[in-house]
Amino acid sequence: MTAPTIDNVAPNLLLAHAPLNSALFNAGLVFLTFIASLPGLTFTTQRAWLKVHSWMMLGCIIVTLVIGLEIWYSTLQTRANLAVMWDAEGPQMQQLLQARWQCCGYMKTPFHTDSTCPSPLAASAKPDCVGPFSNFANGFLDLVFTAMFGMVALDAILLLSGLVVIKKREEEERYRHIDEKCKYTRI
Repeated sequence: MTAPTIDNVAPNLLLAHAPLNSALFNAGLVFLTFIASLPGLTFTTQRAWLKVHSWMMLGCIIVTLVIGLEIWYSTLQTRANLAVMWDAEGPQMQQLLQARWQCCGYMKTPFHTDSTCPSPLAASAKPDCVGPFSNFANGFLDLVFTAMFGMVALDAILLLSGLVVIKKREEEERYRHIDEKCKYTRI
């Protein structure tokens, strides 16, 4: 990980507190689901692999939805969550955040003396960091959970498409059995 700078301190701080293990699990599940779809696309007369793919796709939908809801729920308490993050960080990170938004302290106090906030008098003239930091966090996290919900919609479309293909193959198999009983040959 690179050293924090004014440009990357806020996104890195938010990503450090994101559910990355869940996201990695979800990415692995999506990849395995893709791998499971390949035999279903290759063997055009079988439905078993498509059924496996559909169940795995349902799992992807649920996991992605839960992650998106978790991130969305955390945005409902952004200021409280950011206060905990702010307090947990050291002076260097807090000074970078103060420099990024030209503010002093999360809620005025405590603030760290630096070039942005050289004294209590200067700090009282500047706004606190809760507003700009929470606005940035909300915009950043809104983008993340909106993308997650968009993926749920795409997964649902893929699930429905897979179910349509399963039904079509079932119908073709039914007609093939009827033709075999009546001793018709395939055209």
